[in-house]
Amino acid sequence: MYEVFELCPAAELSPYKTFECGQCFRWNSDGSGAYTGAASGRAARVFTEGGAAKIECRRGDIGFWREYLDMGTDYAAARESVMRGEYLTECAAIGEGIRILRQDRWEALCSFIISQCNNIPRIKSIVEKLCALFGEPFETPWGEKFTFPSAERVALLEEPELAPLHAGYRAPYIINAARAVASGDIDLAAAAAMDGESARKYLKTLNGVGDKVANCAVLFGLHRLDAFPVDVWIKRALREHMPPGFDPKSLGEYAGLAQQYMFFAEREKAAGRA
Repeated sequence: MYEVFELCPAAELSPYKTFECGQCFRWNSDGSGAYTGAASGRAARVFTEGGAAKIECRRGDIGFWREYLDMGTDYAAARESVMRGEYLTECAAIGEGIRILRQDRWEALCSFIISQCNNIPRIKSIVEKLCALFGEPFETPWGEKFTFPSAERVALLEEPELAPLHAGYRAPYIINAARAVASGDIDLAAAAAMDGESARKYLKTLNGVGDKVANCAVLFGLHRLDAFPVDVWIKRALREHMPPGFDPKSLGEYAGLAQQYMFFAEREKAAGRA
């Protein structure tokens, strides 16, 4: 039985900003501003109504979704802590309502291996094909969904079996990472207990995982909010708006949230929406 639960004031959770800021790939708009998605074998719909952010999910799953949506973090205080200077203050204003999701560690690592040198619509397509081919189906009010295939399931595959994904050169990296995680050569629970820099170096021992992918996996999968991934949007923002030699570590424990504000703001401004 799916029910609707209130989460927080609408200003504290924007479905559009949270699910369109590049941190996740399994949430989609239904055209009304609501987003449906799947995580850890569960499905939900997140939307705003009457000045509040709400979620439609199974009653037994509400605890999971509150954790997933990071409802225990004070985002007003976190946002204020990174509003340093005119540019970051502007980005934080544009990005208000973004929350950093607590995603499954393996799903985040695999998804960001897929993301390298890729655009978001294509990443989402590859991820959904991966789930449809190798995940487990389950029924929801919004149609059939699929679980994200476990590392153990993907570890059994050979490269030709990933051909329908059209993942290109990323296919061997996906399988290699799955085998490393499934075998315990890469222990994501242990990585989550490391400091951010150590976790980043640890993940970079995987073939196909460089600085950007490692930082994304650390931020979005291990929920180390001080991680600061740098892609083409962030490189340009740093070059155009921040002083030479700027060190993201100076932003403190919520540097990763600042990164998301910057990324979202730059894309919104490029699209003429901000």
